[in-house]
Amino acid sequence: MELYKFPFDTQVCTLTFKSLMYSEEELKVYGIKSDNPSKPSNIQSLKIPGEWQFISSILSNEYENRENVSFQITIERKPLVYVINLIFPVFCFLVLDVASFFINASQGDKLSFKVTLLLSISVVLQVLNDRLTATSSEIPLIGVYCGVVFTLIGISILETIFVNVLIAKGKKAKSVTPENTRAAVSGPDETSGNEEPMCMLAIGKKSSLWTRAAKIIDVTFIVLYIITIIVFLSVIGKMWLM
Repeated sequence: MELYKFPFDTQVCTLTFKSLMYSEEELKVYGIKSDNPSKPSNIQSLKIPGEWQFISSILSNEYENRENVSFQITIERKPLVYVINLIFPVFCFLVLDVASFFINASQGDKLSFKVTLLLSISVVLQVLNDRLTATSSEIPLIGVYCGVVFTLIGISILETIFVNVLIAKGKKAKSVTPENTRAAVSGPDETSGNEEPMCMLAIGKKSSLWTRAAKIIDVTFIVLYIITIIVFLSVIGKMWLM
């Protein structure tokens, strides 16, 4: 089966009928014309329940006075159940990941929320792996779709960890007391009235530098992340439906 555009794929099946009991001289096989409404080649008589929809059947050529006959049948998959159960949930996970950027990065809930989304994508990939067969010569687009979303969420988790590290460094620099800094610089016996304000100013600048860097990285990443998502969904949607 060709599963490249799964679940929006169309399969073309060739059915060949041949008699094993009679030779070509003893049996004549006539092809069933598709314009005869009383024959099984009629579309109305081949509507069956399930995930497939009959499109057309074509007799490849005239097989009169020959020992076999071949039909080419085209069927199309009904994609609604896969859109609801696979494609739409993965898209919702991606939207939730974008929304998680508005959670305060200093809290641990943001990172745990993103990890939960990544685990949810893993479950969807496992379900998809059980559903698809390994006979396709190309990677199905739905596999590319889920894999790229999984990668994007993983990258966003790494970005969140990096931003949290910068914020933690800023808090650590801010938590250094002026007395400890002054003792490390001038020794325990030397004190100066202007040293404490200078140390506090240096600590404040260092803390604000880490915090500012974290904010700049976070905002830049959000913008690039949203642009990447829009471009990817546009390309994958065009390839799926064309």
